[in-house]
Amino acid sequence: MTSPYELTIYFDGLCPLCHREMQQIKRRDKHNLIALVDINRIDFEKNYPHIDRKHANDILHGELANGAILLGLDVTHKAWSMVGCGKLTSLLRMPLVRPVADKAYLVFAKYRYNISLLLTGKKRLAQNACDDGHCITKIR
Repeated sequence: MTSPYELTIYFDGLCPLCHREMQQIKRRDKHNLIALVDINRIDFEKNYPHIDRKHANDILHGELANGAILLGLDVTHKAWSMVGCGKLTSLLRMPLVRPVADKAYLVFAKYRYNISLLLTGKKRLAQNACDDGHCITKIR
């Protein structure tokens, strides 16, 4: 499968921290190289049958234009690198740091709603309407 985007990120749009990070990445994506897909879209399984929604809910998924799948912090580092901010995440991919960072990321992913509540005051974003498969989210 090929894509017009260099990277497609499958993320949890109901998570306030996740949503915020994706919006920050997209604002910096001046050449429109990155596509964002909320795994909570009502048409997700239909349009992205090669991505398991449950697994994508457990760990961030990214897909390169050639169909290669990236997971977790590899997605984050790739995205931030593409928008010129890779130095911020490159430390997390260094050989001695990588295993610890990856384990910490999995803990964050598991408890992201509670962490979001602590850091933003919001546990989840509300999914108010889904038209034509595109979910509109508002902060709850």
